[in-house]
Amino acid sequence: MKPTRPSEKRLTGQPVSPGIAIGQLHEATEAELVISFQKPDPANIPGELTRLDDAVTRSRNQLQKLKSRLTALPKDSQAEIAPLLDVYLHMLGSTRLLRGIKSRVKAGEQGVEAATQAEAEAQAEAILAQHGTDKASRQRRADEVREVARRLIRNLTLQPFRSFDLLPQGSVLAAHDLRPAEAALIQPTHFAGIVTAEGGLDGHTAVMLRALGLPAVLGASGVLEKATVGSLVIVDGDSGEVILNPSRASLDAARKKLSAQTRARRALSRFQHLPAQTRCGMQVELQANLELPFELPLIAASGARGIGLLRSEFMFMNRDLAPDEETQTRIYRDIVEAMDGDPVTIRLLDWGSDKDVEALARFVPDNPEPNPALGMRGIRLLLKHEALLETQLAAILRAAASGPVRIMVPMVSVAREITETREAMRRVWRRLKRRKNTKLPEKMPPLGIMVETPAAALAAPLLARHADFFAIGTNDLTMYTLAADRALPADMKLYDPLEPAVLRLIHLTVSFAAAAGIPVSVCGELASRPAATPLLLGLGIRQLSMQGNSVPRVKQVIRASSLQACEHLANQALAAPDAEAVREILAKAQET
Repeated sequence: MKPTRPSEKRLTGQPVSPGIAIGQLHEATEAELVISFQKPDPANIPGELTRLDDAVTRSRNQLQKLKSRLTALPKDSQAEIAPLLDVYLHMLGSTRLLRGIKSRVKAGEQGVEAATQAEAEAQAEAILAQHGTDKASRQRRADEVREVARRLIRNLTLQPFRSFDLLPQGSVLAAHDLRPAEAALIQPTHFAGIVTAEGGLDGHTAVMLRALGLPAVLGASGVLEKATVGSLVIVDGDSGEVILNPSRASLDAARKKLSAQTRARRALSRFQHLPAQTRCGMQVELQANLELPFELPLIAASGARGIGLLRSEFMFMNRDLAPDEETQTRIYRDIVEAMDGDPVTIRLLDWGSDKDVEALARFVPDNPEPNPALGMRGIRLLLKHEALLETQLAAILRAAASGPVRIMVPMVSVAREITETREAMRRVWRRLKRRKNTKLPEKMPPLGIMVETPAAALAAPLLARHADFFAIGTNDLTMYTLAADRALPADMKLYDPLEPAVLRLIHLTVSFAAAAGIPVSVCGELASRPAATPLLLGLGIRQLSMQGNSVPRVKQVIRASSLQACEHLANQALAAPDAEAVREILAKAQET
């Protein structure tokens, strides 16, 4: 009797790395951590602390060994994982995590394994509970704490780590979840694709997989329970669909899509070196946003011409103290030199009491703010702590000797904030001029502001007298205009940068900037949407800064557009009643 063919099953996850993978599914399993929760004998507490020290040493040695293996990986992968391993190594030093673990052990209520798990989970939950708008950043920081604890516990209990070496060549790697340090061990030529039951778009693992170039879907719940080891699977890294036991029709469709994607990728790669200009010859400047240094190779490969937004907050995370001038100078200089003459716009520290960072704990208000999003954050906090501001300004000014740099001030609402920042920059400039053997640029870099509050947009004529450029942050501008947080459920339809009220503020800002003769860019999430590109061009935007992987598609749209059509589209959107109507206008424009 002919065996029954397994029925096709379709699952959906988060598409994190584009492409189609077709292959046999093989699972990379990991033994579950076994932790003793027995209360230690008081006499054994010194021994527990010694065990912790030994586990810390083993963990550090493993991470150092992993760093030495990075040279065998693609350069993009090296740039992604090396800074993260440095973060892990730092957390295995004299940090709050280890101090908390030792405190729990010394209290005599928990053994070292249980204390490690409890302290890491408490710190991770505290990070996730913070009332900030940057949810993805909080999740990454929580994951980092949990990952270091997991490594410590495995070394404390001598339980083995996961290995990929024995899985078949050309297979689809399946796992419950995948950590960044584990992703660094994957040879991209060994697997066709990757699928996990947990995980999502944000985090180091997603960026790492994109750097490896393997089609990947994370968070496909149920994939391990519904799949059979060795069975055929299709992983669609564009749609997030995972097809188990695909039918002949599904296989044919996947193969056709794979061929079409290969052709499209080759065609899109042609745009990397082509100018970003409309059919009528209008030039548009495309730059990239940079959150962490490991993204530099991705920016270089995208065809972006500079960094339009360098978020400087990464330097202050996972530290006991704020980085000093020399540390900041070295990091900024490395980034500026890596851009090889392309401009770098560095945003001053945008932080506040909504984000719990040990290095900045002494700078935020002692009492919890009732509404941190409207409290001491961004330039408000920096002007209150001049040493913090002037240290960062000194580092940026010194780094500007290595290439073109602009300085951007976050969370500006009134003119006083930009004038006081400029005066602080002049003080630092004069001080550095008097210092021996300190190289500076010929003149001070341009100083501009983020337009991310309605007050800044409405006061743009006054602010333009003091600022050298504007950069519109559509994420916060949308939040403050609509009084709606990005974390609100999507079905409430409150937070939407396509709302005409937001678009009118963008248009107003552009008009005032043009009258003052200063450049204006958009660096929020809206700049990364190819569908919104004609709208932004029609509103008068000529500079866009976005995620690096969005640059080729945005450039493709620009080169297919005409200024007249873009302006007509913008006029329609400004007169629309709501965001849904704007989306319909954009959709119709795409069809034509």
